[in-house]
Amino acid sequence: MRFVIMGSGGVGGYFGARLAEAGEDVTFVARGDHLTAIRRNGLKLKSIEGNATITSAKATDDPAGLGEVDTVIVAVKAWQVASAAEAIRPLIGPNTLVLPLQNGVEAAGQLAAVLGEERVLDGLCGILAWREGPGVIRHAGVSPFIRLGTRLPSQAADTETLRATLDRATGISAEIPDDIEAAVWSKFLFICAMSGIGALTRAPIGITRKLPETRELICQILDEIDAVARARGVALPDDAIDRALGFLDSLQEGSTASMQRDIVAGNPSELDSQNGAVVRLGRTAGVPTPINTMIYAALLPQENAARSRS
Repeated sequence: MRFVIMGSGGVGGYFGARLAEAGEDVTFVARGDHLTAIRRNGLKLKSIEGNATITSAKATDDPAGLGEVDTVIVAVKAWQVASAAEAIRPLIGPNTLVLPLQNGVEAAGQLAAVLGEERVLDGLCGILAWREGPGVIRHAGVSPFIRLGTRLPSQAADTETLRATLDRATGISAEIPDDIEAAVWSKFLFICAMSGIGALTRAPIGITRKLPETRELICQILDEIDAVARARGVALPDDAIDRALGFLDSLQEGSTASMQRDIVAGNPSELDSQNGAVVRLGRTAGVPTPINTMIYAALLPQENAARSRS
């Protein structure tokens, strides 16, 4: 199967490397020193699931010349999805599937608005990984998984083929849940709470989940997200909040979310697509979101400054 990985950082770099390792035809879209290093030395993966080096990794900063492909995995930051959608256009053929793996809940809709509903799946992933340096991906936590699902019944057969291909690769567990929308929002519950509390306090999850005051904030963030999802008709399980807390409690003490790491580094982040999305979608659904509103407002000045520099 021919894959293009749009965004070759922690998420895209990991899953693309595993697919290439399994013998799939993978091209990484990257830029700058990361692109140069991949072209020169290949892509190196340092993983708790086993290291790998893709010595002959294919990489480009211009996907327009690649032609039609079978699958595009979109692993850019959530705030880059709109521009990525335009860059993906030349890759789309009559049977191409586009799989978004962002942390938010709006990426699939943004992609479908540009590329067409029939081309775009819903998806999510679980992994703690980042770009350690040019050409190097570090996977430090969470057994990596991808969950994907159809937006249209006509996508079912090709989606199952993609799932099987992903699942055959070492270090990837892939499944098609019964309700992909509920699965996407279930992940959004814990990642948004982890991102918001981490970015606000600059502390790892091992501290914020233990301190009573910050644990209460985490619970309030979760309550608001759960309320917004249900108001929008998402069929979250009754114990969705308990599951999210259980996952946060299971993470290594030093774990941080990518949004937190970006904000600490002074880089543009997914603030608008995470806590900001809770505020925006809550307003549309008539659901109050005071804690997420406070987090979004408190972090927005730094976010605006970071974007003005990028």
